[in-house]
Amino acid sequence: MSLLPIFLKLDGRPGLLVGAGTVALDKIGSLLKTGLRLRVVAPQARPEVQQLAAEGKLEWIQRPFEPADLDGNFVVIAATDSAAVNTAVYQGALQRNILCNSVDDIPNCDFFFGSVVTRGALQVAISTAGESPALAQRLRREIDEQLPADLGSWLQSLGGLRREVLATHPRGEERKALLHQLAQRPVCDSATCPSRQLAHQALASLSPDARGKVYLVGAGPGDPDLLTVRAMRVLQSADVVLHDDLVPPAILALAPPSAHVVNVGKRCGVKNITQEEIHALMVDHARNNRGVVRLKSGDPLIFGRASEEIAALAEAGIPYEVVPGITAAFAAAAAVGCSLTSRNAASNVIFSTGHHAQSHNYALLPHTEDATRVVYMPGRDLNMLALQWMQEGLPADLPCAIVSRAAQPDQQIQHTTLGSLGEAAPALAPSLLLAGWAVRQSPAARPMQLASAAV
Repeated sequence: MSLLPIFLKLDGRPGLLVGAGTVALDKIGSLLKTGLRLRVVAPQARPEVQQLAAEGKLEWIQRPFEPADLDGNFVVIAATDSAAVNTAVYQGALQRNILCNSVDDIPNCDFFFGSVVTRGALQVAISTAGESPALAQRLRREIDEQLPADLGSWLQSLGGLRREVLATHPRGEERKALLHQLAQRPVCDSATCPSRQLAHQALASLSPDARGKVYLVGAGPGDPDLLTVRAMRVLQSADVVLHDDLVPPAILALAPPSAHVVNVGKRCGVKNITQEEIHALMVDHARNNRGVVRLKSGDPLIFGRASEEIAALAEAGIPYEVVPGITAAFAAAAAVGCSLTSRNAASNVIFSTGHHAQSHNYALLPHTEDATRVVYMPGRDLNMLALQWMQEGLPADLPCAIVSRAAQPDQQIQHTTLGSLGEAAPALAPSLLLAGWAVRQSPAARPMQLASAAV
């Protein structure tokens, strides 16, 4: 049974409680705190219930329950010592589409009362779906001991400051981040309160241009746990997400349900959309005061055409921000267990794509045997690449590793050498090639070893 934990507004609404004994009295205290207009139907009532009726805090009708008592109520509670009466109350409420709780009678309940810890407007409610109210009460006591006594007054001050921020700051990622910051700080009534100063400083730093903004965000190698905190916050407040094809669904799921999510990537060289059309989408959405996330796999500044997009945004006068991500090379090195700049094996790192790595116009660094080469998107046929590198003077026994889908659950690693690189099995996309003596530093490195690694 799956329950929806909600908090109902009952102030001024009519409610019925059938029964006025000890069990009913326990519920009355909780119900009256909500402002519910409570009517109690029972032939007899405990003195406490009679006193509450005399004070006008509830209405007591001294007679047995009748089905017509249910009419017009928002919620109903059956709390008698008669199973037959409680069942009749529940069935009658069910016919009238009225939510009903039959105390200690799980089959005849639409909702359950939780054990509640209260600090002013703050309420922490615990429910066991009726399985063990005693456990819920124990947990309530434990939580109650942990929460500060002045939490309610602090929350009231925080709420007032939040309303100030909502009234003065434009909607967007910056405002959301500010509200999260304020929830971590003490709030006081003084004008020199640090939290109030933070809110005022943030307001002063805002300009009208900050509304329609584009964020070039690095989605990392694919594991949501490897997103930066900044990337997570920006993505969770996005109005529009324009993402590469290789960004996995687990990361796209972090965007708000209301966000407009569009795949603007390409796969195996096949484009769904031109680069110029991507530029137009970013500019148009930003000009319509939307928060736009251009979500790129890995880091946006590594082989992601970010320079063209930055230029297009700058030319259109659209504010933008680059949010770095973990590039696939670092995730692949972590998977292999090697340092790209191992002190005794590599003094530099060369990043390239498969196309550039095989180009005769590719400018090689001096002493490239003392470098770790990282090739993004190396392609399926590695014979040409291996031949090119050996013609440049690299040895056939140079260690290599092909890492497929780095940092994802189906990650795979193939260890080989430059001379045997062409014999490597085709790798799942996206894949990345590491080559260099630093790769040999991995204790797991073995020629042509295929290993699946869970992350």
